[in-house]
Amino acid sequence: MARVNLPHRPLQRTAARRGGFALTAEAALLACSLLWAVLANRPFFRAALADRGLDSFGDWAFAASLFVALAALHFVLLALVTPRFLLKPVLALSIVATAFATHFMQHLGVVLDPSMIRNVLRTDVHEARELFSLSMLPTLALAGVLPLLLLWKLRIVARPVGAAVAWRTGSVVAALALLVGAVLLQFQPLASLMRNQKEVRYLVTPGNIVWSLASVAGLDARAAAGPRQPIGLDAKPGPRMAARGAPGARPLVVVLVVGETARAANWGLNGYARQTTPQLSKLPVVSFTDVTACGTNTETSLPCMFAPIGRRDYDEARIRQQETLLQVVARAGVGVRWRDNQSGCKGVCDGLPNERVRDVVPPGQCDGERCLDEGLLHGLPEWLKAARGTQLLVLHQLGNHGPSYFRRYPPAFERFTPACRNDDLRRCSPEEITNAYDNALLYTDHVLATLIGQLDAAAGDVDSALVYVSDHGESLGEKNLYLHGLPYAIAPDVQKKVPMFTWWSPGYAAASGLDPACVRRRAAEPAAHDHLFHTLLSMLDVQTALHAPDWDLARGCAKAAP
Repeated sequence: MARVNLPHRPLQRTAARRGGFALTAEAALLACSLLWAVLANRPFFRAALADRGLDSFGDWAFAASLFVALAALHFVLLALVTPRFLLKPVLALSIVATAFATHFMQHLGVVLDPSMIRNVLRTDVHEARELFSLSMLPTLALAGVLPLLLLWKLRIVARPVGAAVAWRTGSVVAALALLVGAVLLQFQPLASLMRNQKEVRYLVTPGNIVWSLASVAGLDARAAAGPRQPIGLDAKPGPRMAARGAPGARPLVVVLVVGETARAANWGLNGYARQTTPQLSKLPVVSFTDVTACGTNTETSLPCMFAPIGRRDYDEARIRQQETLLQVVARAGVGVRWRDNQSGCKGVCDGLPNERVRDVVPPGQCDGERCLDEGLLHGLPEWLKAARGTQLLVLHQLGNHGPSYFRRYPPAFERFTPACRNDDLRRCSPEEITNAYDNALLYTDHVLATLIGQLDAAAGDVDSALVYVSDHGESLGEKNLYLHGLPYAIAPDVQKKVPMFTWWSPGYAAASGLDPACVRRRAAEPAAHDHLFHTLLSMLDVQTALHAPDWDLARGCAKAAP
């Protein structure tokens, strides 16, 4: 008996069994683009329509054009990178990324520009874990889980190759026509918006993720193409540094403490209503009261503050592709050492001795995830005794890294209460958030005062100087903004203004001919991260053509010393 072969349609039977449905690839892409325009772009529409009351036909036409443009833009982006066999994986990944982006943008005021994306990519597991909270669940369920369930039940209708190419080409052309048409219909107000508020483009989600990832990948690829470009090849010891290299000469130790997320507005030495620096206020430190950071996140500020050009002539590619202050002074013979209690030196200390606090402190002093900043001082007295010549020690703090401010200090420093003890800042009152943040500053004050005490104890044998400066500030809920990392042009001052102070031993002041009264007068004037490179060259007495005297904070405050 002849056997009859029946048509085999496993996909259709599988879809039917699980209550699935079928769509063409283009229809699926359109549905996803419309979904994102509705769910993921509230911050964009809020910013774009901020000055419009939506009480006229023109306002509604502008809003409608924006909606059409967003949907068409994302359709084109998806259609260009998703052949049928990759459609489900690409959409699934995009849906997950967009859901998380939507949460952080809508709840914390985050803007996903290239700087923020770089910050996200460099965030370690422990930092990332603190950002996850129960408040994410509604957004993730609506913008993530529900679309993923629909995607799982979706069956993509197959077409012959020729028809598939024709449909894809035609749909992209149609979407481009809609995009161009929507833009042209509202060209004048849209051009004005993009010209006056350039950062709004980074609110377009998930287009902001795609653009920023591509930007970061391109810059990293160029940086990885070869070794960092040497700078300061002429660096050499000045006369004071050369003298310290002689047998029996007193060594010089300069300690640079890079603070984390400390903002000037809450710094006791700067006149904050609360005394958040009680120990430092009793010490002979000189506080700079108007200091501007290079960036609003660590990924930007850290490389920038160790570069000769800084913010005044900012060029991210140039900064990341060149050597830093540390390589320049090491070339002149300075002993450089980096100790980190955060997420690394961001390439600043490449090729130089560096270590993590968790690797050097005795067992039991860290909780398995984080170490308190006192670990940065472990073994320092012994190291000072062994110091020779000229040394630069960089200590990179965990500081006030959010959102878990309450994890940054031991219980003894919880003096401002009630303090927010939740990783989700929106579950705390503004007063509770500020209390926890200020408690973390109290602990930083203690760590820095302890460091000065150790340097002072060694002053009989070692000349020393200390510079402390935070990498960026923080928003604590003002204007509904939290944490940091906003694009520099629109970031509030609380994210850009940082504390900075200096201290020096009597031996250092005598050897450098430093006039304390002059430094105090200079500290009342504006300063910036841009000054750090040139000031440290002067403090270490390293001579190079890179040194710009106008950017040396000690200029005019040091007399010729024996």
